[in-house]
Amino acid sequence: MPLSAYDKKRNFEKTSEPKSVKEKSKKGLRFVVQRHHASHLHYDFRLEMDGVLKSWAVPKGPSLNPNDKRLAMMVEDHPYAYRTFEGEIPKGNYGAGTVHQFDEGTYTSLNKSTKDDEKELLKELKAGSLKIKLKGRILKGEFALVKIKSAEQNAWLLIKHNDEYAVNDKFDIEKLIPKEIIKKGKDFKSKKEEKSKPTVVENHQSINYQPMLAKLAPQVFDDESYIYERKIDGYRILANTGDSINLITRNGKDYTSNYEQVVSDLKLIKENAVLDGELVAEDKDGNQKFQLLQNYENDDKNIILKYYVFDILSLNNHDVTELPLLKRKALLKSLISQYKFEHIILMDFIEGEGKQLFTKAKKEGWEGIIGKKAQDEYYIGKRSDTWLKFKFVNSEEAIICGYTKPTGSRKYFGALVLGMIDEKGQLKYIGNCGTGFNDDTLKSLYDDLNQRILVKKPLSEKVNQEKTVTWVRPELVCEVNYTEWTEDGHLRHPVFKGLREDKDADEVNLDDMEKDDNEEESVNEKELELEGKKVKVTNLDKVFWKKEGYTKGDLINYYEEIGDEMLPYLKDKPLSLNRHPNGMDKPSFFQKDVALNNLPKWAKTAEMHSDSNNKEINYLVCNDKASLIYMANLGCIEINPWLSTFKKPENPEFMVIDLDPDGNKFSEVVEIALIVKSIFDEIKIKSFVKTSGSSGIHIYVYIAQKYDYDFVKNFAEFIANKVHEQSPKNTSIDRSPSKRKGLIYIDFLQNRRGQTIAAPYSVRPKPGATVSMPLDWKDVNEDLDMNDFTILTVPDLIKNSKNPWEGINNEKSDLVKGLKLLSK
Repeated sequence: MPLSAYDKKRNFEKTSEPKSVKEKSKKGLRFVVQRHHASHLHYDFRLEMDGVLKSWAVPKGPSLNPNDKRLAMMVEDHPYAYRTFEGEIPKGNYGAGTVHQFDEGTYTSLNKSTKDDEKELLKELKAGSLKIKLKGRILKGEFALVKIKSAEQNAWLLIKHNDEYAVNDKFDIEKLIPKEIIKKGKDFKSKKEEKSKPTVVENHQSINYQPMLAKLAPQVFDDESYIYERKIDGYRILANTGDSINLITRNGKDYTSNYEQVVSDLKLIKENAVLDGELVAEDKDGNQKFQLLQNYENDDKNIILKYYVFDILSLNNHDVTELPLLKRKALLKSLISQYKFEHIILMDFIEGEGKQLFTKAKKEGWEGIIGKKAQDEYYIGKRSDTWLKFKFVNSEEAIICGYTKPTGSRKYFGALVLGMIDEKGQLKYIGNCGTGFNDDTLKSLYDDLNQRILVKKPLSEKVNQEKTVTWVRPELVCEVNYTEWTEDGHLRHPVFKGLREDKDADEVNLDDMEKDDNEEESVNEKELELEGKKVKVTNLDKVFWKKEGYTKGDLINYYEEIGDEMLPYLKDKPLSLNRHPNGMDKPSFFQKDVALNNLPKWAKTAEMHSDSNNKEINYLVCNDKASLIYMANLGCIEINPWLSTFKKPENPEFMVIDLDPDGNKFSEVVEIALIVKSIFDEIKIKSFVKTSGSSGIHIYVYIAQKYDYDFVKNFAEFIANKVHEQSPKNTSIDRSPSKRKGLIYIDFLQNRRGQTIAAPYSVRPKPGATVSMPLDWKDVNEDLDMNDFTILTVPDLIKNSKNPWEGINNEKSDLVKGLKLLSK
């Protein structure tokens, strides 16, 4: 990132931070770690490279414990001189707070194959994987900085290597900070901000302003570099004040004469200004309704107009779009607060707390919220991830292409025929919309459509109820709410919201209006070749985790990336397919018996007898990556193998204790898992542990198919009883859910023929796309968090951590000997 980003965020007349100048140290590359007590306490980890300090914000600070995987968000480059900066950044400035130098020193690359450390480091930085050795006062030894693939906001992990400087105990960096430094940070936060007069940039000639647009984001987050405000459901309007008053829509239409209530307020403003906001209509109870705005007449006293203003682009002929957002907000507030308005409202916002506002939005029935980077400029007419929108309801704009005949008691028309313009400029059918109308909208819309009747069909595809359709010129744009897009490209359950008179039909494009014009479309299907076997994968853009925005393609990419680690636990094992063809939130179904004629020629199956069905069943077997990807393409989010192989089906390879909580805290599950381990340790049996990926913990013991299922189940029941004896108040060995409410079920019945369990590294159909992650027992403590292991984080964790289950097949446990020890 260029130093210009650093400069743009700072006013050097008000902060003592160093100005941006490129320079280099004379003796080795330097690093520094600074404790930054701003609105949120964090540590800044900075590495000298290419004459600047490459910088990461580390919320919990670096750790000397290799088990700690610290999140590190890469931020803008800082000048080399920043390494010695300490003191206060005054309130009202970017990063306001106290800065203390925690550690500093030199560092080198771990790659010894090159003499040019800096060149190698820049190469590793670009690749997203830095391996370095620190020589500081406190931080010493080897570290890794690894970028989390597919993560938003440039997220990395900072990990300590296990060397002579590593520690095994819990590491709390704050315990190394002097009390007076901690006190300074707290005292600074309690001080009131000094008010300062906003500044503007130099005079600019008249600019043809167009609104800046927001990108749709899948999941809300907290971030101190963002401000958050309500998402308003109305018309986006740029308002000019002063010498020339007008209201201009996003596509340049002049609505000045349409909304006299707002114009009357704008006349009070003496200054020449360009304001950005959203125009809405409210009923007498204060409820915002889009259809009220659409049908508004200037003499309608039952409807109240409100213009929510959230940005300012120009003041007294000075363009201010290059100012940071917070400064523009301060400028806007100083302007608006001079006047008393009836219909103009200054939009409220909060800093950093996106999740809090999102909760409030849900409670109060808002459409959603907007997150905006507090220190970024205003990008005229562009859609940027500087502004993000988080919505509760899917909505889309569509072109009305016709209407069907009414049925029953419905008057005027039955449903609207909707279309959008595809990437080739052709009108494409996206479905019919027959709900969301009242008598008034039915009549007014019918009158509008009858003025546009067209003899020739404007669509090439076959349309639902086509024989009853009256075609119209595709000119009117409406907005509809809907539940999802179907596989054939139609809107599911569309509900009419209102006409969008502020939009032109040529703006309504099918190629995802949330994208920038230069953003590449993802490929929706492709053919993969894996070890000489071809697998066709389809519908890659289908969203499998609605809240997070993760797609079927993300799931397939995950299994392709971690397949080598997962396959040893699947080899020769029959699989029950739990298929989620439409994602985590939609209905799923189990499939054991696969149709042989539908499988690829290379797919392996095993015929097994089913006692419950009293017949032979063809189970799929996954011994290679092609089979794994084939299952993922079927919608198998999770992979569920037997504990035994088809070659020796009566003898399991592993014994499993499954801890299944019923609303218990995860820390309680951890406590019980440690009791299980202590019992196994007592009888000299090596156990291995993993998260379930849902809410529990799985403990594995490798028994190498030495015993049959009956013996293993009985042994597991014996262990479960021993655990229950040690913790009877919060555990249960009763299978009946009604008899174990609020208790952790110690499930030993997994050890039966035909039972399946989520494989190591399996994704689960749970919020966050969590993964059943193998762990080292020393990671099973009060800090263990199931949500740390997801399809985003696990691939990088695998690459940068030692496999905790390495050598599991070398630990053949003697259950008979263990039983004798336990019985003493």
